[in-house]
Amino acid sequence: MKLIGPFKQVITLANLPLRGKLSDEQLEIIVDGGILVDNKKIQRIGNFETLKSENQNIEIEMIEEEHIVLPAFVDSHTHICFGGNRANDFAMRNAGKTYLEIAESGGGIWSSVQHTRDASEEELLKTLLERIDFLISLGITTIEIKSGYGLDVENELKMLRMIKKAQERTKATLVPTCLSAHLKPRDFAGNNEEYLNYILTEILPTVKGEDLAKRVDIFIEKSAFQPEESRDFLLKTKSLGFEITVHADQFTPGSSRIAVEVGAKSADHLEATIDEDIKFLAQSNTVATALPGASLGLGEKFTPARKLLDAGAILAIASDWNPGSAPMGNLITQASVLATFEKLTTAEVLAGITFRSAFALGLEDRGKLEEGWKADFITFKTNNFQNILYNQGSLKAESIYIDGNRI
Repeated sequence: MKLIGPFKQVITLANLPLRGKLSDEQLEIIVDGGILVDNKKIQRIGNFETLKSENQNIEIEMIEEEHIVLPAFVDSHTHICFGGNRANDFAMRNAGKTYLEIAESGGGIWSSVQHTRDASEEELLKTLLERIDFLISLGITTIEIKSGYGLDVENELKMLRMIKKAQERTKATLVPTCLSAHLKPRDFAGNNEEYLNYILTEILPTVKGEDLAKRVDIFIEKSAFQPEESRDFLLKTKSLGFEITVHADQFTPGSSRIAVEVGAKSADHLEATIDEDIKFLAQSNTVATALPGASLGLGEKFTPARKLLDAGAILAIASDWNPGSAPMGNLITQASVLATFEKLTTAEVLAGITFRSAFALGLEDRGKLEEGWKADFITFKTNNFQNILYNQGSLKAESIYIDGNRI
């Protein structure tokens, strides 16, 4: 057993509800607090001196300077396993080129597919681990990672196998998701329906057999897969035992409703979600995941986070780190900017990047500092937790703890 502290402020996020709006007055803040950990879990949270006096002859890890501590962050939507670079896409987009013009010049998702197919396993693993380390440095200890830049049996499995291998080399929790239904590849001879069947019969059996992913995603959009064929695909993947999530309402509305109807864990993007579907999401357990990095990368409007929270939805915030539309990768900066434009409270943002994001991944053991929860937490060298969002990502995490151990 080990006692860590004292901390100027312990932001527990305890007792906050899973859904709906939050006020900062609801935050539990323990001054001069400590965290008692044992067997990778939090045993108690409380006043440091009180915990110290009540637990004799235990290991004590002293925090000498002023720090605040809060639950480690969760990034529930990333595409960080990829080859190549699409800086030229970004430059062309800012110069006024359309998506079609960029794709015709050799850019777009197909560019990332070609680069990822060309990359060796060693190259993919090396760059993936580098990106994981960057996210850990931000205080993110649980990371969802999608395939979707292989788009055939060989390369989708290559991506997922490298994600599995990366898990063996990092202390962070990696949550792999099979996104073979990112779009129909140009070199596939059949139509959308035939490609989705190819995923079901040729890719997913091996994914399941090798335990490469327990989650399946699909991009429902005019440029990718259409609503009815997507619904059919999602129901079939669910019948195979996979959890499902959906890229929904990024440019056109309607697909978030499909996510709810098929029982998806989350509907991600939602920049184009209409008021009617906001109410539909709010009445479900499907998490509404905002991806402000994509809005910043594409110059598009933000997810209507304020309306979603006011309606009672479960709102998560994730980075969407990918080589094309969301290359930043800094979740804290993105969440801070989203808060400014959508008028989110600090409590709503912190909930959105901790326990609400964890819920989107089916992980209900992390994201709060409470007895019995996973001992993943982070410290910042400051005397006021509000400085984290105030500095919009420039205040870096000082220490990262996974399972109660500083890494």
